[in-house]
Amino acid sequence: METIGRYRLVRRLGAGSFATVYLGHDDSLDVPVAIKVLADNWSANEDVRQRFLAEARIMRRIRDKRIVQVYDIGTLDDGRPYFVMDFIDGGSLDDLRKRRVEPERALRLCAEGCRALQVLHDNDIIHRDVTPGNLLISRGANGETLVLIADLGVAKSMIDAAGATMTAGTPSYMAMEQATGIGTLDHRADIYSLTALTYAMLTGEPPFKVRSLADILGRGPQSDPEPIAERLGAPPILDALMVSGLSTDPQRRPPSAEVLAQALDSIADQMHAASAEVSPLPESTTLRPSPATAYLQNPSPHSPGTTPPGPGATPHSPGTSPPVQSGGSPTSMIGPPGSGQPPAYQQQAYGYQSPGTQPPSYPPNPYLPQHQPQQHYVEQAPPDRETSDTGTTQRPIMFYILIGLAALALFAISLFVTITALNG
Repeated sequence: METIGRYRLVRRLGAGSFATVYLGHDDSLDVPVAIKVLADNWSANEDVRQRFLAEARIMRRIRDKRIVQVYDIGTLDDGRPYFVMDFIDGGSLDDLRKRRVEPERALRLCAEGCRALQVLHDNDIIHRDVTPGNLLISRGANGETLVLIADLGVAKSMIDAAGATMTAGTPSYMAMEQATGIGTLDHRADIYSLTALTYAMLTGEPPFKVRSLADILGRGPQSDPEPIAERLGAPPILDALMVSGLSTDPQRRPPSAEVLAQALDSIADQMHAASAEVSPLPESTTLRPSPATAYLQNPSPHSPGTTPPGPGATPHSPGTSPPVQSGGSPTSMIGPPGSGQPPAYQQQAYGYQSPGTQPPSYPPNPYLPQHQPQQHYVEQAPPDRETSDTGTTQRPIMFYILIGLAALALFAISLFVTITALNG
């Protein structure tokens, strides 16, 4: 097979449970394309064939910059359906995982991957197979780096058509409820996978050594991933976020992919701000805790020093705009379309505010473990002296009183010695 339709085949890019993807070339338009063909072993299943084509139609309908666009569909002579997509030549996140990129960039890319998954979740699609290899990298028209999804994953409808006893996905990135089939399987399974993907991008390896479904089932509910924040030079909240997102209990995970994206961006902001602080202050300067320690706080209504936001205020970083939906509306990216109101879970404090913002006085976060704030101070002046605004040291008045008394005592002793000598 040298051609598919009008497309000339160049080489095979990869194969999965349901399909094989080829690199092709559209000689009419002189552009490279990716061609996805249903696997031979499913070609006789009419239900699977129709749902395979339905995936192409859904991807065409979404029309979002974070979803690879489909622009042709067809059937081979042997009856296997195929569809043609834009070819993304920037590689995948897995390529970067193997090369190990700097932590701040890895966090930014994973945040963009979360936003790509949010597009699917907004369209009621659960991916079920989120891995570094399934997220592709491209450059946008304005030079921005985009992370794209090239398929709808192991869509539930496809699994149902193939047989309900089938468990699909990649074990190293698979949530417990997906592996066991027990409980409700929803978008939070993808959030687990996104967290595991982030851990792998930061360390080079998934959070747990999993080779089979049996390894997943053998994991205890209290098994937390190894802490990584300290060795990466990241804020401690990164470890708390990993524990939360990789919990076996879906209720403890961040409630949406967009919330996870905002948390990862906030941590990257903290790391960038910390690396930019290179100018030492004068020794006489007494500092208070930096606003950058806000990421360590988990504010409650009784936390000292917190001020509730004023009317209409939102906890965004200075100089940034609120998240925008894929459709371009400046309303909440994860709330009901057109509502203009943040969802209820956005009113909770997740403990990862952006630097320089005043943490709102919200209830404690139910998704992250409670951590005591770790305050860092520059050594302050001792209480027996004061530092003036000009930087000069001012002695307390008691210091001068003691000096005067000592001088008087010395004068009295000298006078006594002199009188004694004269009388003698």
